[in-house]
Amino acid sequence: MRTHYCGELTSALIGKTVQLAGWVHRRRDHGGVIFIDLRDREGLAQVVFDPDRVEAFERADRVRSEYVLRITGMVRARPAGTVNPNLRSGEVEVLAHEVEILNPSAPPPFQLDDDNLSETTRLTYRVLDLRREPMQRNMRLRYRVAMAVRRQLDAQGFIDIETPMLTRSTPEGARDYLVPSRVHPGEFFALPQSPQLFKQLLMVAGFDRYYQIVKCFRDEDLRADRQPEFTQIDIETSFLEESEIQAIMEGLIRSVFHEVQGVELPAPFPRLTYAEAMARFGSDKPDLRVPLELTELTDLMKTVEFKVFRGAADAPGGRVAALRVPAAELSRKEIDDYTQFVSIYGAKGLAWIRVNDPGKGAEGLQSPIVKFFAAPVLNEILSRTQAQAGDLIFFGADQAKVVNDALGALRVKIGHDKGYAERGWRPLWVVDFPMFEWDAEGKRWAAMHHPFTSPKDGHEDRLQNDPGKALSKGYDMVLNGSEIGGGSVRIHRADVQGKVFAALGISEQEARAKFGFLLDNLQYGAPPHGGIAFGLDRIVAMMAGTDSIRDVIAFPKTQRAQCLLTHAPSPVDEKQLRELGLRLRDAPKA
Repeated sequence: MRTHYCGELTSALIGKTVQLAGWVHRRRDHGGVIFIDLRDREGLAQVVFDPDRVEAFERADRVRSEYVLRITGMVRARPAGTVNPNLRSGEVEVLAHEVEILNPSAPPPFQLDDDNLSETTRLTYRVLDLRREPMQRNMRLRYRVAMAVRRQLDAQGFIDIETPMLTRSTPEGARDYLVPSRVHPGEFFALPQSPQLFKQLLMVAGFDRYYQIVKCFRDEDLRADRQPEFTQIDIETSFLEESEIQAIMEGLIRSVFHEVQGVELPAPFPRLTYAEAMARFGSDKPDLRVPLELTELTDLMKTVEFKVFRGAADAPGGRVAALRVPAAELSRKEIDDYTQFVSIYGAKGLAWIRVNDPGKGAEGLQSPIVKFFAAPVLNEILSRTQAQAGDLIFFGADQAKVVNDALGALRVKIGHDKGYAERGWRPLWVVDFPMFEWDAEGKRWAAMHHPFTSPKDGHEDRLQNDPGKALSKGYDMVLNGSEIGGGSVRIHRADVQGKVFAALGISEQEARAKFGFLLDNLQYGAPPHGGIAFGLDRIVAMMAGTDSIRDVIAFPKTQRAQCLLTHAPSPVDEKQLRELGLRLRDAPKA
């Protein structure tokens, strides 16, 4: 039905007859001559209808936005002064000879070139939203990223193997989506939160380089970078050390960025231990574009009488830290706004000192808290933070998690608000994660990644003697403050797995009930293995320059896990429920 895409027309085709097919993007009547901008996936083409060609002109006079047309015409150069440098086809236009209305359109609920659409409108009319140039560009970007990943992994000897969508429910950190079985009343499948257990089984089965671009499902609270269904680039290998896996994965991401965006990422990526990342940046996914860092003051504050700081310094798990903002021209209102900001992360306040003249001691400092510190303490604060005249020092004093979350978020916000952040891409590896984190509510240790993450060599005894100090062979790839991939070397020895289960308080009976099929097969010569999973949606969103992964998913859900296009989830027929042996009860109160 067509010889060319609209966006493919160039001056090389001048004098040629072409056939185009697409949608009416815009129609203009210029005093007897009709212009139609015809749109397809490759772009726009300007089509001119001359009244001398009566039939074509009359049909063009009837068409409206989003009509589907097939046009035959001759390519000619645009008149002098009318070339559009913003279009690939901007040097030429098509003089229409024939036009066929393939399908009319109801009046669209919005103009496709409207840049001020609400997300609710866009998701309700997602099919029309997907016609818009930004969404067409994002979907093509997603395709190119996925194809680049496949090419690179194929070149490295990885095999694409599918794993089940209907599986058993296993504890992996989030709620499962459950699917009732009609054939087995009262029993349920679960949609996979990840292919984690199956890819480990594939390693036992001898497929030593597996990958899959796969849907995963988690019934959890949503935000801009979460969806109930999302896409992972899931990868597993055998007989490779931690550093070897990282080298291959780093090469993969560098190649994808080079191929898709022409960007050269650094080689090798810098590495930070988890402990160093938390100490310096308050985050295990630090944005290295922001040069601001935290300064440790906990030991110093054990010597002061100021109760707010002394109490946090002496408390088990407490921390006092400072964030120096150089040449900070912040008004008192801005400081109050930042105080309100850190309250989101549990901070009870935000103490600060403005440095006017560091050489004058307390007299050169401006703050309500200066009076609580002796001169040696103030001098040490200035020395550790390397504060200069004009700087502002913020303080956090609380449990380490609150201080890290609050000051870590504050450094990023100030960094971007006030122009300290650098441009470009700053990747890194964060390594040596703790094996466990303390679940204060459950009063037990919980796996920081998952219970099959291997401890660092030499840390096996800590699993029993001091679980809090056991480090893992877990690693995350971080880019511009976002975790884009996380993985680990797995446990392949039964004795080590038993120690981990014991540290987690998982009995042998419970382990078999939850993971029996995996444990049964690990005993048949499981090789050393490990892998990683990258978030495809997040990587593409970052490349596209959008904050929301909904902008790079064709048919996403809202933050309330609803599809405004299909009105899902929705009630089902009573007959369907009876077939499944289900009866609805009142939903539990939130």
